[in-house]
Amino acid sequence: MFTDPATEGSGDAAVLRHHSRTSDAREHTALLLEVARRYHVDGQSQAEIARDIAFSRATVSRMLSEARRRGIVQVRISHPMERVLGIERALVKAFGLKLARVADPAEPSASQEEVGRCAADLVIEVASEDVVLCVSNGLAVTATVDAMPQMAWPRSRVVQMIGSSGQSERLLDSPETCRRMGRKLGGSFHPLPAPLVVSDQAVAQALRSDNQIATTLELGARADIALLGVGSVRDGRSGLIFREYESPALTDGVREAGAVAHICGHHIAPDGRHIMTELCPRTIAVDPERLHHIPLVVGVAWGEEKVVPLAATMRGNFISALVTDRTTALRLLDTAGA
Repeated sequence: MFTDPATEGSGDAAVLRHHSRTSDAREHTALLLEVARRYHVDGQSQAEIARDIAFSRATVSRMLSEARRRGIVQVRISHPMERVLGIERALVKAFGLKLARVADPAEPSASQEEVGRCAADLVIEVASEDVVLCVSNGLAVTATVDAMPQMAWPRSRVVQMIGSSGQSERLLDSPETCRRMGRKLGGSFHPLPAPLVVSDQAVAQALRSDNQIATTLELGARADIALLGVGSVRDGRSGLIFREYESPALTDGVREAGAVAHICGHHIAPDGRHIMTELCPRTIAVDPERLHHIPLVVGVAWGEEKVVPLAATMRGNFISALVTDRTTALRLLDTAGA
């Protein structure tokens, strides 16, 4: 007959020894659970717990440490914003940015409003009351202006950085965008009274020599912050602002050069190179190469069609801060292999 050493001896002693090894452990664990629940769930202090269970405060402290060590208490720090902050850090690292802001809208239809709000928050966060802010045009920039709070910065200056396209909705065009942003900041605005693209290079040179236009372009190139949208190029076509100028020859040239994006009226290759087209000498805008010298260039865009253009402009260091939505951000990180 097999005899368990733990039950050898008298029956009463065996029962007592068996009881000691199990019930004492259960009671101790139950006590740890009670102390942990009182402290972490009910919000009692260690002194209150010690008084209620008739132990010293030092003992209660040791019990809480033991509960953590044994996994009875598991601390989990979590917030929906945490995943967004992680994506922002990854974008900064992957593309060498200074800043990134990622909106996480509940529905795709809310991306415009949420991204605009994030961009407006970023501008207010980094700007000062005497900021010189140059702006381009388009839906993303307009969404940012819409979301801007009313400020009282009379020394601020908003500069129109590209000429008027004359083809898009008035509220999306650069003169109106500039004026509205100036009103939102409560300061002055500096218009650029010229078309985005003119008929020939001689006319463009004459316009750039005009005192007001030259002053505005130089002020824009020396801005503290630039706020711009990023346009996409598909099969050689560059969207509404170029429609009037897109001859078959230009479209073929842009397609053959492999342009995927345009900023400030200029085309960009997938590797970030500025592609010189026949429009460049005729374009009235802050030169894209001068964006490299503006302390913070904020690119605002979202959507699947903007993934490749955004990646290209970041590779070319034309933008140093990005505001987009979560879906677009994740696609960008896939593109970067991050």
